[in-house]
Amino acid sequence: MIKLQGVNKYFFKGEPREVHALRDINLTIEEGEFTLFSGASGCGKTTLLNVIGALDSCESGKIFLDEKEISSLDEDARTTLRLNELGFVFQAYNLVPVLSVEENIGFIMRLRGFSDEEIRRRVLEVATLLKIEDKLKSLPNTLSGGQQQRVAVARAVAAKPKIILADEPTANLDSNNSQILMNMMRELNEKEGVSILFASHDELIMRSVRRVITLNDGAVIDDYKQ
Repeated sequence: MIKLQGVNKYFFKGEPREVHALRDINLTIEEGEFTLFSGASGCGKTTLLNVIGALDSCESGKIFLDEKEISSLDEDARTTLRLNELGFVFQAYNLVPVLSVEENIGFIMRLRGFSDEEIRRRVLEVATLLKIEDKLKSLPNTLSGGQQQRVAVARAVAAKPKIILADEPTANLDSNNSQILMNMMRELNEKEGVSILFASHDELIMRSVRRVITLNDGAVIDDYKQ
């Protein structure tokens, strides 16, 4: 479970161009949710995803993951948290170009100390679920955009994180590949039991998720389940 209590985030605080990016955010996100942070560009949805993922800090308020406060952790502890508890899917994929698909998917598992056999088994399992098992020996630059995004998703889920944070995962995909990706993300959510949080203004993602949290000017203005 994720809980945010009175979370505020500023950019350029104290300067003439100060931006109040998050305004007194209070949210509870239960285990296994399939949820979207929605809103226009600049509304704060990516910032909210980043503070939940310990990629950024907040100026005030508290963030809890399974009753443990993570908003006050130092950088070393935040790095450990990201490695062991969270998975990330970025718009730009962030694949390592000199590593094969198999090596990219297993990268986080290797950092966490999984055995070679565990990595091989899990990589094949996830790649098969995402229909890229025939690409395991390929390099990222030989893949289509949709295939690269599936590799990024596979890497995010391979080490079985509690939460996956996906920032605009369909932004670089056509409508067909976007639908394929969302179907697979939902299947991963249901089969793996992992919570998946999106930041996006994509209507397809909005129709696919089970909860939509809408932000405007850094504040939550709507929160509903569907």
